[in-house]
Amino acid sequence: MSSRTVIRGGLVVTASDEIHADVLIEDGRIAALAASGTPAAEAWSAERTIDATGKYVIPGGVDAHTHMELPFGGTFASDTFETGTRAAAWGGTTTIVDFAVQSVGHSLREGLDAWHAKAEGNCAIDYAFHMIVSDVNQETLKEMDLLVEEGVTSFKQFMAYPGVFYSDDGQILRAMQRSAENGGLIMMHAENGIAIDVLVEQALARGETDPRYHGEVRKALLEAEATHRAIKLAQVAGAPLYVVHVSAMEAVAELARARDEGLNVFGETCPQYLFLSTDNLAEPDFEGSKYVCSTPLRPKEHQAKLWQGLRTNDLQVVSTDHCPFCFVGQKELGRGDFSKIPNGLPGVENRMDLLHQAVVDGHISRRRWIEIACATPARMFGMYPKKGTIAPGADADVVIYDPHAEQIISAETHHMNVDYSAYEGKRLTGRVETVLSRGELVITEREYTGHAGHGTYTPRSTCQYLN
Repeated sequence: MSSRTVIRGGLVVTASDEIHADVLIEDGRIAALAASGTPAAEAWSAERTIDATGKYVIPGGVDAHTHMELPFGGTFASDTFETGTRAAAWGGTTTIVDFAVQSVGHSLREGLDAWHAKAEGNCAIDYAFHMIVSDVNQETLKEMDLLVEEGVTSFKQFMAYPGVFYSDDGQILRAMQRSAENGGLIMMHAENGIAIDVLVEQALARGETDPRYHGEVRKALLEAEATHRAIKLAQVAGAPLYVVHVSAMEAVAELARARDEGLNVFGETCPQYLFLSTDNLAEPDFEGSKYVCSTPLRPKEHQAKLWQGLRTNDLQVVSTDHCPFCFVGQKELGRGDFSKIPNGLPGVENRMDLLHQAVVDGHISRRRWIEIACATPARMFGMYPKKGTIAPGADADVVIYDPHAEQIISAETHHMNVDYSAYEGKRLTGRVETVLSRGELVITEREYTGHAGHGTYTPRSTCQYLN
């Protein structure tokens, strides 16, 4: 039985076009587009018609950086794959790429299998995996080749967190050399963790224990230094590099310089760095702990450089690094010692709306909004044009977006499994109205109509920006 849906009367916005068009969906895929009101469009018949008059019709968001159920700092991220993907759908995101974790002393395969077990049958939307590589050795390097073949084509390494995820320069170089051969993409958490640990120890010895010191010890210069070092190691290895959660203007400058030299170096930032700052980390009564993440929030003057990087394409992607921990019982683990506050913010539900606000505020264009939130992450991680666009043959991951609706972000109304919002009280213009994932209604006029298990695992090809 084939099922057909027609979306009529909306403004279809993709990374490359804005057209008043009707969209025909058949058997979970986009079948055709035709200008609204034309005989071609009028001739379509379907079981379901969605009226998008006065609304945008956009591709579902692709959030290429989430951490559902991540073990960290003696606790776990508070969103499960079920709650996290449901919240993502509420926010207009229809694909996440989460991070499977290799533990030291264990194989990549064990980590990947564990994450498949967490996600399978629980997701409201489609999902894929990156692989965190914590233990580079000969066996790990061989496994990287196998993972690329089966559609896990990106590997994250950490210059931060000594004793947990940290890799030294030699391990990083070996993994980069391997990815240069197998087509994988190395994703880098670029902070000088060895130096930061010294500054943490010194700050605590001085009695500087409040959350704001988290931002002060994780210096922008140590993000820039690590970014520079990662770029040079990638250059030596002849490998592409994707730097995650860029927060500092000095790190943006390193990426811009590398790209000006023609290197295959890419950068991602996150909404928290565009909309929040060290002012939040300094909030009294331990409230600042809600904003502890790494890389940390920076002083407000960094924001303009991040927006500029997004406009000039020195930064290509906005992901969330969604890694929520409740204030009560989780963030509070760090009372009296900022270094024990679990690192991470909730945001998977807010990204598309915050970036639409950036359109309203004049930071970016409508098409750039779709580019950095949908199309580029899909291309970067080998899922385009199945994901990230509205075109014949693409998965029918479609959002009907009301650009005029007003909303106030609040923990009382969000759907993430966390007891606070990083954007509490922020007024936004624009809101998701209806969401389809592979043609199935997940959000229907602001009601959740999806279900756990609809989302399927999506193997990926290699990065589509490389020759």
